[in-house]
Amino acid sequence: MTFRLVCALSLAVACSKGTRNNEQTAGEAAGRAGSAAPTRDSSSGNVSGRTDTIRGQLTANQTGRIPVLEYHVIGGEKNGLYSRTVASFKADLEDVYRRGYRPITIAQMLDKDFSDVPAGMSPVVFVFDDASPEQFRYVEQNGKLEIDPMSGVGIWLDFAKTHPGWKNKATFCMLNGGASGHNFFGDGTKFQGQKKEWRLQKVKWLADQGFELCSHTLWHMKLSQYPDASVQEQIARNVMGIDSAVAGYKVRTLALPYGLWPKNRPLAWSGSWTNPKTGKVQSYAFDAVLEVAGGPARSPYDPAFNPRSINRIEAIGDDIRKQLDKLDQTKSRFVK
Repeated sequence: MTFRLVCALSLAVACSKGTRNNEQTAGEAAGRAGSAAPTRDSSSGNVSGRTDTIRGQLTANQTGRIPVLEYHVIGGEKNGLYSRTVASFKADLEDVYRRGYRPITIAQMLDKDFSDVPAGMSPVVFVFDDASPEQFRYVEQNGKLEIDPMSGVGIWLDFAKTHPGWKNKATFCMLNGGASGHNFFGDGTKFQGQKKEWRLQKVKWLADQGFELCSHTLWHMKLSQYPDASVQEQIARNVMGIDSAVAGYKVRTLALPYGLWPKNRPLAWSGSWTNPKTGKVQSYAFDAVLEVAGGPARSPYDPAFNPRSINRIEAIGDDIRKQLDKLDQTKSRFVK
């Protein structure tokens, strides 16, 4: 994808993973207290919150790894670096469901809120970067808007209808100033017929339905190449954009574009920008920052868990399947 900064709908750009032409990654963790290790019950010897009994085929393991899956464009004729075909995306959903995973958000992971995951099953986090129309597309019929069943959100909703326990829990890391339609899922009819006036209502709909809204900067800036002031403006103005759609929404997660950190690393999770026109100060403080890759993430019960550096698995080729296979083979996945 090339945004003007880099992301183009064709996604024919071959960016390297570490210095991607398209910036992506997220959040920070100001709430480190929530990542403390579970306490041990002196009477039973078990870790609090664990039973260590076998439920089905899996033994409870709350310090195991959690797969955080990273998607961009959902569509196209074949899978690419930043695209996943509809068929492959549907197959991914079927695979994680069959393996006993159920979706949660990054915010739930931070809060150790696994209430949406049945006992004996595992959490999985789906993260969608860049806010492309392929992720969330409307079709207008007889003056009525409907969610395109072939867009990422449409596929998710259809999947939930036939798969009990699959809830509206995913994290959308959005741009509100990206080029080529990457402005809250489409900013003009030339981008798959998506009208500019639909943008904010899409963002609000996601929040209303239980999905998490996540920051991904204004236009996908390579944060490592810019001064502190520009970094803070990029992030702060993105938070302002989300607030314009859902007033008062607390954005807790940032996805780093291209996985690149600013020179002043703490600015990825905390900073402020003063609007030169109004003099108003916009601050931001994230609880989590998402890396662009790195494999399955640590559990918030793991003493080594760092919410300011949460790893992800990119939806490239069969990388997701390989990582899930490895978790099963090593019995190292988080199990409630």
